[in-house]
Amino acid sequence: MTRAGSALANNYSPLPVEVASGNGAWVTDVEGRRYLDLLAAYSAVNFGHGHPALIAAAKAQLDRVTLVSRAFENDQLEPFAAELAALAGKEMVLPMNTGAEAVESGIKVARAWGYRVKGVEHDRATIVVASGNFHGRTTTIVSFSDDPSARDDFGPYTPGFRIVPYGSAEALEAAIDETTVAVLLEPIQGEAGIIVPPEDYLPAVRRLCDVHRVLFIADEIQSGLGRVGATFACDLVGVVPDLYLLGKALGGGIVPVSAVVGNRDVLGVLRPGEHGSTFGGNPLAAAVGRAVVRMLATGEPQERARELGAVLQRRLEALVGRGVTAVRVRGLWAGVDIDPAVGTARQVCERMMAEGVLAKDTHGQTVRFAPPIVIDEADLEHAIDVLERVLTTAAQPA
Repeated sequence: MTRAGSALANNYSPLPVEVASGNGAWVTDVEGRRYLDLLAAYSAVNFGHGHPALIAAAKAQLDRVTLVSRAFENDQLEPFAAELAALAGKEMVLPMNTGAEAVESGIKVARAWGYRVKGVEHDRATIVVASGNFHGRTTTIVSFSDDPSARDDFGPYTPGFRIVPYGSAEALEAAIDETTVAVLLEPIQGEAGIIVPPEDYLPAVRRLCDVHRVLFIADEIQSGLGRVGATFACDLVGVVPDLYLLGKALGGGIVPVSAVVGNRDVLGVLRPGEHGSTFGGNPLAAAVGRAVVRMLATGEPQERARELGAVLQRRLEALVGRGVTAVRVRGLWAGVDIDPAVGTARQVCERMMAEGVLAKDTHGQTVRFAPPIVIDEADLEHAIDVLERVLTTAAQPA
């Protein structure tokens, strides 16, 4: 909750730390105390606070032009689209701003494709989604959420979605019929607590989409762009979706940038005037996005996330049975389930904050870790030392 008397709407419940500056994996509060950041703004700061190459790209563009709207072309947009498409192995990019906008855009594209290409009866298109999903908080998106805190009291809800259990290819196939235009999934569910599906799940989803002529839309807004030790989480199981939904890290932690990335036979269904955004694809966003893509094209962030992810997994798995009931790790992304005997996940995060490490809880008993990929190995080890100490102290009798 926000502070009493605050002018801020009460839509978040942040930890009581007021950040004033950041550098790499560290932030400093208004009183000058430093904290190790293990959240990286929900993966938006994958490359660290104030990354020199990203700041340089932003500063250079600030001196040129920042916004012309899509009423005109700008000299950063086409190169950004081409470079991002190449990184994803696709042909076209639809630039937007926020992750939720990318999801909404993907939904519109899938419906248009269903009517114009697949031949679904008009206004009957359905999209299959998974239980436990988190794709944003717009009214359409919360219509297919099963999280009461995201959904309750925001109806009436948008029709056209079918929710099936995450990880069950059988349930997914049973939900597909002649009206189905797409399957929309997170390859790894982030907000749900870094939920990793069975190894054969995404390949099965890909096969079912091919058999039934249905689009596979992968929401890689949190999992993509280096976080899991690969460019995309889908890469971990050798799957290529029809559409990637990207955001967060695409803006380098500097500006909001999102995108729908796919091939011409799908994204090409859009016609001028049917979808747009005043700020989507603006020169500043495109310049920063290009710098992000250049870094990822080297493969170095992905390799670093793989290497440090192995350290993170080893350290966290050693805590199971010692205040932790389960861990799920992919690259530098982890969900840690806290034993209720030592407290809630929020309490664990508060105790870690008191020792200079910032993380965030979700769903009551899960702590999420998503440190910037630039974090030093020694700092990562230190963070897990703090977690271990917090758990041990909490488990001791008063």
